[in-house]
Amino acid sequence: MKKIIGILGGMGPAATADMFQKFIQLTPATKDQEHIPLLISSIPDIPDRSTALLKNGESPLPAMQDYVGRLVNGGAQCIVIACNTAHYWYKDLQATCPVPILSMIETAADAALNSGLKNIGILATNATLATGLYKQEIEKRGLTYIEPDSSEQQQVMESIYTLKAGDLATAQKMMQAQKEALFAKGAQAIILGCTEVPILLAQEAKAEPRRYIDATLVLVKRAVKWYFEK
Repeated sequence: MKKIIGILGGMGPAATADMFQKFIQLTPATKDQEHIPLLISSIPDIPDRSTALLKNGESPLPAMQDYVGRLVNGGAQCIVIACNTAHYWYKDLQATCPVPILSMIETAADAALNSGLKNIGILATNATLATGLYKQEIEKRGLTYIEPDSSEQQQVMESIYTLKAGDLATAQKMMQAQKEALFAKGAQAIILGCTEVPILLAQEAKAEPRRYIDATLVLVKRAVKWYFEK
């Protein structure tokens, strides 16, 4: 029987669809039957991760544990999470999950190290920055971590929520301004550290792949590698 990968998504649906599309693009398949079997949980009632971390809102952990359990019961032998901020609960999720959960944060930080570049910028949610998820992993690898200042970060968040609300064009313009600000600060490459950001900077990342580390993309690459390992 073929291996099955589970995607814990719904945070938000567009980011989940983007991850699914990347699996399709990165799989060396010549027909339907050669694609990687995926189980996708895109149930969007998981409480907001940023609200939980920054405003003492309802924890998303019970819902995430529930949906991970459903993926495992459905046959998933490996899990990936289509949300950067949700990785704050990564250890708690792995502790109650009998199959491996691949870490988006660690995989993106490894990609930054392997890029050979020293100064790494980050575009992510307020909550991801506040938890220090990327800062810890980037600095652990001897790299320099650069993040937006408070006013710039406000624009990053507005761009993310504008995309979630369905206004792609406006969200793209806002995010483009913020990536330019990070490069002006000395960033040599930028981790796209929120699953909405690669959608907003897709053209830039395609044109200059060395300057952008798509956290979703590198996680999917790692999952595809896991799938084809003996």
